[in-house]
Amino acid sequence: MMILLSMVIGVLIGNFFPAFSQSLKPLSTVFLRMIKSVIAPIIFGTLVIGIAGHGDDMKRVGRLAFKSIIYFEIVTTLALFIGLAAVNLTKPGVGVTLSGASATTGQQLGQTAKGLTPSTFLEHVVPTSVVEAMANNEVLQIVFWSILFAVGLSQVRGAPKAAVLGVLEGLTETMFKFTGYVMKYAPIGIGAAIAVTVGHSGLGVLKNLGVLILTLYGALVVFGLLVLLPVALIARVPLRRFLRAVKDPALIAFSTTSSEAALPRAMQAMEAIGVPRRIVAFVMPTGYSFNLDGTTLYLAVASIFAAQAAGVHLTLGHQLTMMLTLMLTSKGVAAVPRASLVILSGTLASFGLPLEAVALILGVDELMDMARTTVNLVGNCLATVVMARWENDFHPDAPPPDLTPEEVETIAGPPEPLHA
Repeated sequence: MMILLSMVIGVLIGNFFPAFSQSLKPLSTVFLRMIKSVIAPIIFGTLVIGIAGHGDDMKRVGRLAFKSIIYFEIVTTLALFIGLAAVNLTKPGVGVTLSGASATTGQQLGQTAKGLTPSTFLEHVVPTSVVEAMANNEVLQIVFWSILFAVGLSQVRGAPKAAVLGVLEGLTETMFKFTGYVMKYAPIGIGAAIAVTVGHSGLGVLKNLGVLILTLYGALVVFGLLVLLPVALIARVPLRRFLRAVKDPALIAFSTTSSEAALPRAMQAMEAIGVPRRIVAFVMPTGYSFNLDGTTLYLAVASIFAAQAAGVHLTLGHQLTMMLTLMLTSKGVAAVPRASLVILSGTLASFGLPLEAVALILGVDELMDMARTTVNLVGNCLATVVMARWENDFHPDAPPPDLTPEEVETIAGPPEPLHA
């Protein structure tokens, strides 16, 4: 509510006092700098925990882990490309003029795109110093080093591994708390950013933000129809029962903008429709790190919106490189409100795009977060059923031992005939 109020105030200041509005830029710059400061530690911590923290489970369940990761990668990659197609079709960022963007930025990025070859890209991914990579917010280099670190840590046994994971869990949790404090300043920073942008570009920017929201919602609907629905049909998921079971967790996710708030109910619902607990207990939490369909689609839309708003023309090759970055970094993002903001900021900084776009997007992020979080939740629920079917261990007629038949029917409804 405070962010929406600050947006209204920012629009009024930018429209009626355009000269004064430009003096507010330091307030938005402070907000953006604070966001940039959390990028490296959060990406490092979440990626290492997401990989090394599941190492023992992956060895225990082996085949299930392998199938799950393949499924997650395919589905989230499809989400990225649907988002990429949608934002290139509607072009919501065209016409926005960001005060932090310049012709120099566009020329530099254009030269980078022209000079990008497989060999130079590979060389750039590997850092000479992880400290330097973190200082410069080089996201791909941080991801590369974090993955190697996580693989090495997964081979460590006993107290040393537990100690390192404990430190990283503490670091990650602390940085999300830090981000929470930064978000308390967000109404001021966002209000100032909106005032500066409206004072610089006029009221037309509001139309662009509306198109951005509609682009995301439309792309999420297309993703559901072209990806999730066919997957459900191929896996012979009892759709009516599945939708009834996932309804309450989805409403929780939509209203709270947090998949984690809906996790207990979602896990119980998937068990109620016949997914064994061992599969639910592995696939659902793992999916929260590796299968955030709505978030990855949103990141594709938001990052290209930022490039369009900056007036930077990205070649298809450069957009694909950006999608590769998002595909890697989004695997470590935690399923909590605003975590995707950190990934988006890191990607924009890595590609030399102005972070002023983040402040603009954040003004309407609440509306977009509700939709993408719901898709995250539904996608993870579907993944548990798909994995159970793939393992030949889906039993829609067998209620879980700790739920009565009446409770099962309340959650998921009566069993329905399986598809032939």
